[in-house]
Amino acid sequence: MAFRIGILTVSDRRAQGLEPDESGPRLAQQVAPLGDVVCYEVVPDEHDRIAARLAYMADELDLDLVLTTGGTGLAPRDVTPEATLAVVSRLVPGLPELMRAAGAVRERRAALSRGVAGIRGRTLIVNLPGSPRGAEESLAAIIDLLPHALVVLRGQPAGH
Repeated sequence: MAFRIGILTVSDRRAQGLEPDESGPRLAQQVAPLGDVVCYEVVPDEHDRIAARLAYMADELDLDLVLTTGGTGLAPRDVTPEATLAVVSRLVPGLPELMRAAGAVRERRAALSRGVAGIRGRTLIVNLPGSPRGAEESLAAIIDLLPHALVVLRGQPAGH
């Protein structure tokens, strides 16, 4: 089954065109075996803008999976987890736990990522770090679980 995927890069500098987005395109390549990236956007680190785009991708575009990259750190403007929490109804804590555990093996600072994962309707939203390597490695830690999760979330039978 091919899934419909969205990628939301959260970065003030990238949204202003001051630097290129490397993480979003790399994630698009990484998820290509899962389906089609039908929506890719870059927004600034603004809670309401992030929340609005996540809700749009889930509600209007009816995407199966939305990956965010950026805004998961400790800086004052890093608000992606809070924006995500504002739009999801259920959490999937095991995914960010796995990502942080895998990342901390190589880089202990990965434990400082505040990313969350949750469900809005039938859309799984997962926050990834903003650095290209952090985003790729975090997704690699969970990508094998995503097909099963997305099939179950869509209400289709899946083997256990």
